[in-house]
Amino acid sequence: MLFNYKYSGHTQVYSNATAAGISFAPDIYREPTFFAGKLRKKIAFREAISALHDVVVSDLRFKPKDKTAYKEWAAQQESIWLAEAMGQYDAAAADARIKALQVELTDVQKEKDRVMAPFYKARKTYFDYLYQKDRDAWFVLDPVISVHPDEIFFECFSQDESAYGKLSASYNVFKEVNEFKCGTTNIDYSAALYNEFQKIRDYKETSFTVDPGGFSVQTTREEMFREVKIDLPDSWVRGFLQVSSAMTLPAATFDLHPMDVYNFCLWLRRFKEKKGPRSIRFVLEPGKPVKAIFEPWNKEITCARSIYTGPQRREIRIWGRRRLLILERLIPVAKKFTVHLTGNGLPSFYVADLGDMQFTLGLSGWTANDWSRCGQFDLMAPRAAIDDVSKIKIYNDLQQNWMGRPDEIAARTGLTRAAVLAALGICTQAGKVIYDLHTGYYRLRELSREPLPLDQLRFSNPKEESATRLADEGKVTFAEKLVPGVGLQLEGTIPAHRRSYHPVIVIDGDERLSTGHCDCSDYIANKLHKGPCEHMLALRMVFEKKKQHNG
Repeated sequence: MLFNYKYSGHTQVYSNATAAGISFAPDIYREPTFFAGKLRKKIAFREAISALHDVVVSDLRFKPKDKTAYKEWAAQQESIWLAEAMGQYDAAAADARIKALQVELTDVQKEKDRVMAPFYKARKTYFDYLYQKDRDAWFVLDPVISVHPDEIFFECFSQDESAYGKLSASYNVFKEVNEFKCGTTNIDYSAALYNEFQKIRDYKETSFTVDPGGFSVQTTREEMFREVKIDLPDSWVRGFLQVSSAMTLPAATFDLHPMDVYNFCLWLRRFKEKKGPRSIRFVLEPGKPVKAIFEPWNKEITCARSIYTGPQRREIRIWGRRRLLILERLIPVAKKFTVHLTGNGLPSFYVADLGDMQFTLGLSGWTANDWSRCGQFDLMAPRAAIDDVSKIKIYNDLQQNWMGRPDEIAARTGLTRAAVLAALGICTQAGKVIYDLHTGYYRLRELSREPLPLDQLRFSNPKEESATRLADEGKVTFAEKLVPGVGLQLEGTIPAHRRSYHPVIVIDGDERLSTGHCDCSDYIANKLHKGPCEHMLALRMVFEKKKQHNG
């Protein structure tokens, strides 16, 4: 998917003995979005923006060792090992011949190294250059900055696309806010900026600017503008669309003291597992301290300062735990960490309370299970039918107010809460709205200047297509039952070629698929870790059609 950016120069950072400044170059192809102010809370901002950098460069995918050199050495040694194994054949003569050949081979290898040295040096320089260019490309892709009436926030993805980071800074973080214009834009951001951020000090006056000058009409000095064409991976965009859907899933929520997070990171730094299971098992009992059990050692860390206040006992396991080390830099400046666990092997979110800033770290079910390919969480979002006029009305309300909770938007537009949630779900999946886990607001955030090709982005597997086919065949039957305090339970029967499937789903008061199960192989193998199976989706589609017809 090709995206075009145009920047008025490069992002600049300067620093001297008494002052520092950060001036981001925005994409001038987009609607003017700018901000200018001076940092009040410099150290906390430095640590938070550095943690965001740690998200961007994070890549914990398995990388097999390069055994090319070893195989070459083994091939050369094969004749030597063979001769040593046949020692009964005049061992003294064989040893003498081997030593002579080894000396000759050593001389040949030295001569080869001397001749090839310039080539090896040039190759290393070339690959170092490519690595730096590739890293900068990732930085250009990832940072998306949004200016809202109450805060400014950055969003990014890790290189392995399994971790999502969001830094929100209220205007109390700044002083002398000179001018700003709300909106969303991409910013020019390079790897070299990280080192410059480390120079921010509390005693230096530090200015922060999303440069408004780039949007001025330029009739001369056109050479100052820099156009960038980026072939953006579909998975990167799809990941952004999935995160907000995952944030709205029901979750077990509790607070952790910064020292508890420190203890987690300390254990992960001191010990590295050599075999599975590689999980953290959270034991949550109402009114008792949170317990975290690190497997496979079964090391139990009791968080004495963190009491679980949920209504029932739960045990939830998460994988890909080494990604939690991203939170290390935030421990000294954080007041608390709020954890949202959506279920075993499902996404988890960690919100660091930095006073007037919040840092949100979203992790997929495990490292190899990135947001884009395996997590179809948008399929669990509210699916109530809504007409185009209502959708436009809700979107226009967000354009005017920039944010709102579902009840507030419903009150302003005169629509029902279910209709508002359905429209917000559609806007979220289209990249126009983001859910703020910390405040509960839905915020306007246009991910791209041009409409996203949803047919290309939404379906990374054929589940919903198969579900639509099953629903259209008219063979799905179901019975519904209202479970007090839980939601509407649907029990379905779907005949197939050789057998019948019996999906069961629960739809809560917000028209969200909160839980379910099925007797198909997809659910048995994956549960809900990769989203609902096609039979559960078909059951829901048939129910929605019936409800719409009766309504």
